[in-house]
Amino acid sequence: MTTEIPADIPQETGWDTAPGLLDGAKELILTPERCNLAYWLRGVAQGTLAGRAETGHSPQAATPEHMREPGPLREALIHELGLRSVSEERATRILGHYVANAPGIPQMEFFATQLLDETRHAMVFRRHLVELGIPEAELLTYIADLAADYRTRVLNPLEEWALPIVSNPKDFIGAVAIFTIVVEGVLAPAAELSERKWDLLDPAAGEIAHGAAIDEIRHLTVGSTIIRDALIEDPGYRPRLEQILEQGMQLWNEVPDKEIVMPREYLFQEGMQAHTDLLEEYEVWPGRRLLDTKPEERYAMAEQWTDEMAEVRMKYMGLGSAQQER
Repeated sequence: MTTEIPADIPQETGWDTAPGLLDGAKELILTPERCNLAYWLRGVAQGTLAGRAETGHSPQAATPEHMREPGPLREALIHELGLRSVSEERATRILGHYVANAPGIPQMEFFATQLLDETRHAMVFRRHLVELGIPEAELLTYIADLAADYRTRVLNPLEEWALPIVSNPKDFIGAVAIFTIVVEGVLAPAAELSERKWDLLDPAAGEIAHGAAIDEIRHLTVGSTIIRDALIEDPGYRPRLEQILEQGMQLWNEVPDKEIVMPREYLFQEGMQAHTDLLEEYEVWPGRRLLDTKPEERYAMAEQWTDEMAEVRMKYMGLGSAQQER
């Protein structure tokens, strides 16, 4: 759906003009000075979210009845959104440290808007679970049960490692690197895949993913600029930054995120077979029909996107070989 928005909305925040997440994260250069509070109020509140503020999708992007019926497709989306909602909730709480420890007003305003972005993501993911048929009165308990293993085995170890760095005012750049490179830099390509998978099967979920992706471009590119400028100003911080990145990537290799994610990919695989007519000509990436893909192939493609995006962003930040393979 095309939404009419004011003419002064920045192109990268417009619903129909923003680049895809992968292209935007690799090609755009954004600064905290540009992406301040006024930018967010104009570009995001009046641009990205126009007509979509409460649910993350337009009224015309309805959830089809087949997504409310019990079955593997609905179960796959419920699992995905449930886990993403708790990830975004955890991110929101941690971002309070970034606002408190920001060295200047531009950084403070930017991270205040990122905190609001992550809060909104968690909200719209939860709300779509209600649209899928989860009773609203039971929603928080349902999500807590659904995501218990994910919290314990993935989110808790990441937070236990990151919190001493994130909460230290003297290590602000390391904290930015944790979000920009270690967390969002790894997870963003999977979010890109989500938008592509659900676009036709659940237009509402597709729009929710698209809106979140527009935000993630901003988070990744501004964070990269903050790190780049900090290293130019203080080259002596590089060894500490490389140590943080090495620790973070090693931790990603240890947590069982793939073990937790892959079962829902197999559910998705089973569920999409009932909608071959809808997906007959749909390519999830150029030259590859979604119907022809397999769970392992989709997961591998998300990892490939992660590597490609990281190579470009790391070069921009002046880190190059500091990237550790996940």
